[in-house]
Amino acid sequence: MNSWTTNSAPPKRRDKLYIVAEILEIAKDGTLKTQIMYRANLSFTQLNNYLEFMLRIELLEKVEENAKEIYRATEKGLDFLQRYREISELLRSADENNGRNGVKIPPPHLLKRNQYA
Repeated sequence: MNSWTTNSAPPKRRDKLYIVAEILEIAKDGTLKTQIMYRANLSFTQLNNYLEFMLRIELLEKVEENAKEIYRATEKGLDFLQRYREISELLRSADENNGRNGVKIPPPHLLKRNQYA
């Protein structure tokens, strides 16, 4: 089941941090490049740019398993995802208390508590 279809739809326009968090969520347990591309709804070029960036700053790691390249979130990546969720929760709380402030709030699956923290 695609977690985007549960509870809420993704925003019409996603920012870079949102996409990075989404990729980390998809890759937390390890997944293939094509699965990231389809589940994150990215073009091949976009995907390669994000993966190159995330590998370079060590949010993701690429490992070979059964002759396939698997992308997996690193501890640093999981920490980023947890902090992203916490900031998003703060923004959501402020939004609920003060009315709409124009800040896009991520979908609930990116706001779940991190079991690794």
